[in-house]
Amino acid sequence: MVEGRRQGDGGVLHGAQLLAFTDAVMRADPGGVRRERAKLRARIGDEAFVEVCAVIGFFNIVDRVADATGIPLDEPLLFMSAEVRAELDLARFASAANTPGIR
Repeated sequence: MVEGRRQGDGGVLHGAQLLAFTDAVMRADPGGVRRERAKLRARIGDEAFVEVCAVIGFFNIVDRVADATGIPLDEPLLFMSAEVRAELDLARFASAANTPGIR
């Protein structure tokens, strides 16, 4: 195992801490964000932490831009996500109309 990496890190240096922080942000868990932010900043430093926050923000908005502009799912993603979309009944959302064959 590469130094600094461990089980559950996705093969990325500090991956487990990055995932814990991202999960707290996406859950809008203020206590979790504070806790995970402190741990992550201590591990990777302020400059890298700012970059992590920028990436989280970027990925959080990209799907919203895609929905707002009507970008449909591509064929491979449409195929791979069929079961999950059906289970979550995602076709009930208006943006599902952007992808032909969803409804």
